[in-house]
Amino acid sequence: MRTPSKSATTTRLRAQRNLAKNRRSRVSMVVILLVLLLTTGLLSRFGVEDFSGALTFPGRITGAVLIVVAFTTLLGAAAVVDHWVWHSFPYSGLVALIGAFAALLTNILLLADILKNGDSVAYPVLVGALTAGSAWAVFAVWRTSVVIPAPKRVAAALILSSVIAIANFGYQNLYQPSQHEVRPVIKLTTGNPVTSQDHKAFSVPVDITLENRNDARFYVLGTEFHAMAQRVPLSSKDRLRQQWRADAEQWTKYQEINPLSRREIHQPGELIEAQPWLPTGQWIEANDTFSTRMVVQLPMDTPYDQVAFYASASLAHKDRVILKQIDFQGYSWRGGKVPPWMNTKETDSLIYRGRLHENNAIDEHTRVPRFVTVYWTFGAQGAGIRETITRHGSEDHTQAELVSRYGLVDVLTGPIERTLWDIKSRR
Repeated sequence: MRTPSKSATTTRLRAQRNLAKNRRSRVSMVVILLVLLLTTGLLSRFGVEDFSGALTFPGRITGAVLIVVAFTTLLGAAAVVDHWVWHSFPYSGLVALIGAFAALLTNILLLADILKNGDSVAYPVLVGALTAGSAWAVFAVWRTSVVIPAPKRVAAALILSSVIAIANFGYQNLYQPSQHEVRPVIKLTTGNPVTSQDHKAFSVPVDITLENRNDARFYVLGTEFHAMAQRVPLSSKDRLRQQWRADAEQWTKYQEINPLSRREIHQPGELIEAQPWLPTGQWIEANDTFSTRMVVQLPMDTPYDQVAFYASASLAHKDRVILKQIDFQGYSWRGGKVPPWMNTKETDSLIYRGRLHENNAIDEHTRVPRFVTVYWTFGAQGAGIRETITRHGSEDHTQAELVSRYGLVDVLTGPIERTLWDIKSRR
């Protein structure tokens, strides 16, 4: 029996090695192709949604950049097939390398943004896998002896595009720069009181004006107007210092803070009227003004000596959140859920809630849905608005990022005080 010659054995081993190498090469091509196509699909989804629907101009620019990168990775996927199979374009390896590098850079930034702002489980796993896959793709394509016609110019183009992508994406999604705080102004003015025909009652008109003298637009979460009346008898002699201290100790117990006085004996204010003055869900346009009038009525023989008026509004920046509507949920005294950090013993609440959408596609998909809840509170010692943004099922936790991320603004005015002695003297 003849044994194979040494040259035949060498040829067979070489053929087996080449076959294994080709098989590994095809597997590498499939893996690279899969990574680039998945990256293309993910970036296209985020890019198209941001380019067409982001609430800020930088968000639209981010969407455009993601679309460009997705197109680059798609070209890279086509170049991978040509580089491994067709060999019709001499620089297909370079195009594949650029596509893999663009995928790696963008996936790194996207993963950093998701880890910083997102709280879903699926997206960090997916983008983490794509980041590792694109890093391996860059290495695998580079090992195939890619032809680079002009290294310096290509390197300069890659560095420039990378710097632009990093600066834009990082500015919009990672850093979240602080913005110049803008807020509307609420003005309260009282008109001349009017007595009834039988001189047994009187009314005080109160004009409320909301002035938005800036380029920002706001979504109205809730508004409230309330009037507090006080009995303020005068002491016949100077009051003792200990009585001043007792007055100061009351400042922590009530929303209204009465001045320390030698002769005036301020008693806790009592709520005599409270109501909203602007519909929930309405937009306050840029450089716009809204005015309305409230009327507070009291009997002529009222025991109060003065009345104080307050108005407030809870607003959200239009470029930070998307709120389609806020629906009424219920009453705190009829089973409506109120978080423990609110004092439910002395106040009652009307509860409103609405689904909140993020102002960009990446956060919208990678963050668990949030809900904004507005509590319109009232009690014997005043009225007010409290709001919170939480995930479903965690309404008992306050949200620390209401202002920085979602742009919630509370605008307050008051007290605007008016004595009632001139009116009561008409009896």
